[in-house]
Order: sequence, then C-alpha cells, then structure tokens
Amino acid sequence: MEIGALSSGLLTGLREGVEAALIVSIVLAYLARTGNLRFASRIWLGVVAAVLLSAGLGVLLYITVGNLPQPYEQVFEGATLLVAAAVVTWMLFWMRRASASVKGELQAAVGRALGESSAWGLSLLAFTAIVREGLETSVFLVAQVTATGGHVQPSADRAPAGIGVLLGALAGLVIAAALGVGFYHGSRRINLARFFRWTGIALIVIAAGLLGRGLHEFAEIGAITAGSQTAFNLRGVLPDDVGLGAFLRALVGYSAAPEVVTILAQGGYLIAVLALYLRPLRPGFPTPAAQPASPVRP
Repeated sequence: MEIGALSSGLLTGLREGVEAALIVSIVLAYLARTGNLRFASRIWLGVVAAVLLSAGLGVLLYITVGNLPQPYEQVFEGATLLVAAAVVTWMLFWMRRASASVKGELQAAVGRALGESSAWGLSLLAFTAIVREGLETSVFLVAQVTATGGHVQPSADRAPAGIGVLLGALAGLVIAAALGVGFYHGSRRINLARFFRWTGIALIVIAAGLLGRGLHEFAEIGAITAGSQTAFNLRGVLPDDVGLGAFLRALVGYSAAPEVVTILAQGGYLIAVLALYLRPLRPGFPTPAAQPASPVRP
C-alpha cells in the first residue's frame, strides 16, 4: 500500500470530516442547551441520509470511470479531476469566509425549525448541512483514486494506491468523529483556526496535482495540443511508479515526465490560490446570535 495515497486520503477525510463533525456538534450542543435534546434522533436521521447519498454518488462515479471505453474514459477521468480541483478550491474559500459566522447561522436555523413547531425540519437542516461536505468528499476522493490509477479494473501496481486513498479517508473520518465528540463536550485542545489553515494549504497542493493530472488526461488524447510537449523527463532519476516518486504521485500528483501545460497550470494555480488563501480576511459584519428556542412538541 502506498503511503502517499494513504496520507492524501487521510488528509481529505480528516479535513472534511472535521467540518461535518463541527456542524453536528454545534447543532446537538444547541439542542442540549435549549432543552430540546430529545430531537437529536432527527439530526442523526439527516446525517445518515446525507452520508448514504454521498457514498452512493462516490460509488457511482467510481464504477462509471472504469466502465467507459477509450477515449471517453480519459475524458471522464480528466473532467472528474478538474471538477474535484474546482470543488475543493471553492470549499476552502467558502469555509474561510463562513467560519466566523457558521455557528450563529446554524443555531439560528435550528431555532427557526423549533420555533415553527417543525422538528422534522431538523432532519432536513442536518441533511443539507452535511450533504455538501459529503458530496465534496466523494468527488475529491474519487478524483484521488483516479489520479493513482485505481479504477474498477486496476493494474496490479495501482490497486493498492486506490485502496490506500479509501483506507486513509476512513481513518481520517474516524479521527474527525472522535474530535466531534470532543467539540460537543466542550474540548478546546485543538486550535481550529490553525488546523483549517494548514490543512487548507495541504489540500491546495493536492488540488494542484489533480488539476495537472486532469490536464494530462486531455493532453494524452489530443484534446489539448498547446503545451502538450514533455517539459522534462526524470524517469531515470525519480520515476513516478516506485519509491519516493510513487509517494509524491499519490500525494501531490507528481509526474516524472509532465507536459508543459500541466507544469504551467499547476504552478500558476499554486501561486494564485495560495496568495488569495493566505491573505488576511477583511472584517465582516457579525452574525446575530440565535435566540434560545423553547421546547416544542414533535
């Protein structure tokens, strides 16, 4: 099993899982504080539905990639990789902007659901809050598996890489669930701002690799001709199918013989996105605090 694939999957599962765990813990803590914890089962119903839908989408995408004939397989793979890079970029900037107000907004939404005597609305609230994280995770993980070559009918040397991504993601989600329990009980042992900042930087590097790999798929079938020539060849020094090269390929999309277009795209993406992501946030307007909701009947 490739350590790079395991590491990239772990990072993705941990980052996305922590965001989802934060959402659930905030909602449950608010229910407990307002005396409505008996409606917690409605929250978990929404969470389970969102997880099942996200997992189903991931399986569908995974199977589809391996069953398409060439060159449609490369087109689908390339599109999946590019979409995943775009999705994770959007997600990172959304979380960066919303992190300061997400707690108040969630509590306000819970208060409205309870205040309108529609406790089943809590299931819908949990579903919509979690499904976004789940769908993003599914697309991103499928793209990572695709980038390693772990398709439905993978080669012997690529199958462990795809499995490594999935096992790493599962481990990350388990750790995130444990952290969620700590959040619920008031644990402050983790600096969330620092955690999201550094994992965000790491995911930007991974997304740059997905972007380069997606462009490679289109260059391989001739859909991209400008800059499709090989920029350099390091196969004799650092091949990308064994050892350190395989680790870097699975983790950050390293290629021993990349095209010029992929190098330019990855470099430009890293410079532009990191500069925007690391710039200080402008002060925003505070979100009004949610008013405690009185207990209601289901």
